[in-house]
Amino acid sequence: MKNGHWMTAKDVLRIQAFKYPDKIGAKDLYKAFTFKQWNDRTCRLANALADLGLKKGDRFAVLAYNCVEWMDFYGAAAKGGFLCVPLMFRLAPVEMEYIINHCEAKAFIVQSGADPADGKDFPWIEQVNGMKKNLTTVEHYINFELDSPSYDGYINYEQMLAKASPAEPATVVEADDIWVIMYTGGTTGLPKGVMKSHANLFSQYFIMIYDHSFNFDDCNLLVMPCCHVNSLFYSFVVTWVGGTVMAYNMVSFNPEDLIKTFADFGVTFTSLVPTHYIMMLALPDEVKAKYNLNAIKKLLCSSAPARRDTKQGVLKMFPNSSLYEAYGSTEAGIVTILKPHEQMTKLGSIGREVIGTDIIQLYDEDGSLIDKPNVVGELYSRSPQIFEQYWKDPEKTKAAMKGEYFSAGDMAMRDEDGYYTLVDRKANMIISGGENVFPSEVENCVGGHPDVKDVAVIGVPHEKWGEQVTAIIVLHEGKTMDAKAVGEWCKGKIAGFKVPKNIHFIKDEEMPRSGAGKILHRILRERFGKWADHQ
Repeated sequence: MKNGHWMTAKDVLRIQAFKYPDKIGAKDLYKAFTFKQWNDRTCRLANALADLGLKKGDRFAVLAYNCVEWMDFYGAAAKGGFLCVPLMFRLAPVEMEYIINHCEAKAFIVQSGADPADGKDFPWIEQVNGMKKNLTTVEHYINFELDSPSYDGYINYEQMLAKASPAEPATVVEADDIWVIMYTGGTTGLPKGVMKSHANLFSQYFIMIYDHSFNFDDCNLLVMPCCHVNSLFYSFVVTWVGGTVMAYNMVSFNPEDLIKTFADFGVTFTSLVPTHYIMMLALPDEVKAKYNLNAIKKLLCSSAPARRDTKQGVLKMFPNSSLYEAYGSTEAGIVTILKPHEQMTKLGSIGREVIGTDIIQLYDEDGSLIDKPNVVGELYSRSPQIFEQYWKDPEKTKAAMKGEYFSAGDMAMRDEDGYYTLVDRKANMIISGGENVFPSEVENCVGGHPDVKDVAVIGVPHEKWGEQVTAIIVLHEGKTMDAKAVGEWCKGKIAGFKVPKNIHFIKDEEMPRSGAGKILHRILRERFGKWADHQ
């Protein structure tokens, strides 16, 4: 582009602060900032990080539950040309340490103080203090919360902002510059750093502004973790059109509190997984009747299939709302969308391609392009949302691409009307409560027990969580073990949501294997339960 210039989040925050200085741009249950205040805070944080020695392209990590300050962190990364690296708070400390060291983070921002909901201290300062000895690149630790005390070895966030300049940072930030590195699980067990540029994300925002009909009057509630790509997808998209983004502070999901939040804060949109919807629908009618849910205009369901009765219940509970379903990935952005008028006629489908993207390509096992309907193949998408590369991993980047098309490893088929249906997930990946679990990582952990001869991990359908992590274990001859021992072995080695909830012990000869000796997860799913049985 010779004379034109794309506006990045750095610019958009400044522009909205000028156009709508007194409108609330970002808030949570306890705090609210106008666009002018929000822009001021992001500039101050970017300048403070620069004063600490961070330069354009440097990384800073963040560990926190949902709160409005996440909008400061992403905004400051845009202002200063830094790369924000969010840490999933459910990870085990050793998993966090790997990510921080792998991305070579120079600063680490940590939530501190007490949770206003129950007065209990957040656990992160104590946890990070135990991690410090293993973090080789972090030069500055910063603790935050408005009323948080100061801690030895940490810079107090609000005090740091107060001292910093509110001027717009002079750093030039272009559309192709990287904004975030989102770490996602890998089949090797080591997470991959997905590098997303400003252009990757604002192109997605423009696509979603149309396909989800976002506008100036919207208030988007972030229920999914702010460290999760879903919240990055559905936060700044509404900032682009002058709407309000709201972080939902709850540490654990409370369905009544959520619908109360909808009613009290004028929420118009949120993105949830089927588990959330099922829990809300299960509330007693007298509880639901206490709250006016008419402000909700649109709802998104993602991460797992939604059943017909769930969809019907949602539309009844939220009478003014439209329901959308979407398919995508951290790397590819939003790939397909199932619109409101298609929900019941294309049940189980992930919809069709979003606008501004190329036609999806499906390839069979021989690498041939599929041109017939209802034939399963690996799904490849091409769009401006596609990530730039995996951090320090060109081989995995190359393996995920076919020319300009990206595959997350999902298998799908296209019907005669052009609608897609997923038939398997990322080489047996499990989605439990909206979180991705790669079986190989859990298998490596369980398989490390000296009594375990072999193990296979699959996802078994679950009404509440979508899927539950299930381990099928073969023990060494003469050894005995129970499910409790498996859980205790895994504790601290992998995140809690990855620990198997169902354990089955079988004989060696009962483990299905290919001719090459590889375990056939597909056969195990046939035996222990698959999604096709639950539609």
